[in-house]
Amino acid sequence: MTASLISVMFAAVISNNIVLSQYQGICPFLGVSKKISSSAGMGFAVIFVMAISSVFTWLVYNYILLPLEIDYLYTMAFILVIASLVQVTEMVVKRYSPTLYSALGVYLPLITTNCAILGTANSAVVYNSYNFVYTFAVSVATGVGFLFAILLLACVRLKTDRADIPKCFKGFPITLVTAAIMALAFAGFSGILA
Repeated sequence: MTASLISVMFAAVISNNIVLSQYQGICPFLGVSKKISSSAGMGFAVIFVMAISSVFTWLVYNYILLPLEIDYLYTMAFILVIASLVQVTEMVVKRYSPTLYSALGVYLPLITTNCAILGTANSAVVYNSYNFVYTFAVSVATGVGFLFAILLLACVRLKTDRADIPKCFKGFPITLVTAAIMALAFAGFSGILA
């Protein structure tokens, strides 16, 4: 069990990275990655919301929806859980870190509609039917993968902003090229584990 859990977690961080392999969560990935501090803040917020929401969605799915035979409502139930948790996260960040709150701007409430959060809950809880421990571990690992990818992009964007590149590639175009190259690099790890 431990080896397969480590394998699934490695895959969630590297080879099946939520952003660079599954292309979920692209909006905050591209929008918040201009600074390392805001990227780290968004990454940790995503880890928190992803881990907690997957736990709650697992509980809702297995103890409410399945026993009542209304499991077809899982998408609506998951969105309600995620939206509630994002609101709590937003209030906590606003209260304890106003600078991070203003740096994240509109992207913090957009975690609610971040398909990476819902996609992870769907994948772990419904499609793969992981148990509680696997669901939590995979959710944390997926969030760490998001954090890893957004921090890498933020570091590269710092360099490309100062680099002497053609004018037509300045700004967002070079960011898209960078993200594509990162996705290719991460694809090289597929098949190693899981």
